[in-house]
Amino acid sequence: MDDPLYREEILDHYYSSPYRGRLERADHACDLDNPFCGDQIHVELAVDGDRIKDVRFDGKGCVISQAATSLLAERLEGATVEEALGLGPADVVKLLGMPLTPTRMKCGLLGWKAIRQALTPKDVTA
Repeated sequence: MDDPLYREEILDHYYSSPYRGRLERADHACDLDNPFCGDQIHVELAVDGDRIKDVRFDGKGCVISQAATSLLAERLEGATVEEALGLGPADVVKLLGMPLTPTRMKCGLLGWKAIRQALTPKDVTA
């Protein structure tokens, strides 16, 4: 395929991500889906103090949603929670190494949104 959308690294992360699977013990988790295209992502993170020790994900969907989540997992392993929460959409696009159309942006950001939601403290005082 000549389309840069399917460059080799992205296909590797889509077909054989070392971050696909479940953790034996997860401190944070989140499920999200994109109802417009059917992408689904489940992320799990193990955190020790303020450092992300392990990230795993599972899901189904397009190459962009799955590869972007895998690339994020690779980037965040060993990072601090603050660093993870400091990442933005432009960082995801940079990890992918290609521009995304508005429709593809929703796919590419699904894992990022799931990770942010998983790591964001919930108000349990209600």
